[in-house]
Amino acid sequence: MEKPYLVIEWNDTETDATGWLVIHNFVKGYTSGGIRMHPQVTRQEVEHLAKTMAYKYVASESTTTGGCKGGIAYDYKASDAKEVLRRFVIAMMPYINSDTTDVSASLGEDLGTSYHDVLNVFKEFDFDLPITKSMKQDETVQKGINDYNELLKTKIDGLFLDHAVTGYGVAFSADEAWNLKGGNTNARVVIQGFGSVGASCALKLEQLGYKIVGISDANLLVTCPEGLDVNKLIESKNEYGEMDQASFEPHYVVQSNSEWLDVDCDIVIPAALENAVNGENAHKIKGDLVVEAANNPVSKEGDDMLREKGVDIVNDFIANLGSIRFYDAILFGLIEPETQAVIDDIDTLCRKNVRKLFSEAAKKQAYQRNIAKQLFKPSVSDTPGPEKKYAAVSGK
Repeated sequence: MEKPYLVIEWNDTETDATGWLVIHNFVKGYTSGGIRMHPQVTRQEVEHLAKTMAYKYVASESTTTGGCKGGIAYDYKASDAKEVLRRFVIAMMPYINSDTTDVSASLGEDLGTSYHDVLNVFKEFDFDLPITKSMKQDETVQKGINDYNELLKTKIDGLFLDHAVTGYGVAFSADEAWNLKGGNTNARVVIQGFGSVGASCALKLEQLGYKIVGISDANLLVTCPEGLDVNKLIESKNEYGEMDQASFEPHYVVQSNSEWLDVDCDIVIPAALENAVNGENAHKIKGDLVVEAANNPVSKEGDDMLREKGVDIVNDFIANLGSIRFYDAILFGLIEPETQAVIDDIDTLCRKNVRKLFSEAAKKQAYQRNIAKQLFKPSVSDTPGPEKKYAAVSGK
């Protein structure tokens, strides 16, 4: 299962945008992942992300869903970005909402896209969520769709639930790993990226007693050894996760965003682009724990350096599974459709996976990433067909 099951390339007829839908594997005819939009997106990156999604669904204890990903090489800040996204989704519609085969590729948001915009395209075609034909006939799934849509309207700690779940999961993972390491209280954290994941992660870690001493966005790095006011920074940021420097406290220090690994800290959380930690900058890292909020944020060369330095790591498909666990748990009726139940479920799952990861790594004297790939390797790759239809699963 190292190679993707299906790769579809799309070329926009109205701009120079190019895109890909990569399906790594189906489980019972179903696969799911987000759509990334960024000028530097490549086919290789989308294939890598789809593979990560397959691992992530195993880590989220799903028995119903495989991994896929959409990627569009285009500027998400462009005035016509939403129209480009719409045309991509429409082009992929035969794989998203098929009436001829019992398969479906469910696509949501990722870097540079919003679930609301994707959902609007689905509604043009008179459906709420992409599901298979047999799932459409299941009462549990139909109820789950309604419950999920209602939960999208709810908030926790001032954030919409779907904007909080992934970042909160990263925070729970970081907290569990730090406790297992016997780390000191008031540990210092640096976060690279301040979109919904980075912001919600910062907020939850602050609530758990950590000091957020540095945050970088697309424009700058802001630091404060005594700890930044996360709530105030969240209130200042725009839709692209960029902070308003005018709202900073006078004692905050502003630097180039390329200097985020230079900040003295205990925990490093990359929450933005792929390969943000790489062979050219990994030697700078000050912390001794990396928790991956972004997908694939550490390159192979960077990973080799972290391992040599003895830095512990909680990799992406363990730490940032909050959004897909939320979707899966509600859609398939695994938990009660309540806001706090969603958060508690993610908290329990992330901490359990981190304990398993660190325990196995210690037992085998091996690097955590290597252990994670063994523990959560996908073992199912169904060929779509009538014998592989979805069957209802309930965890209540």
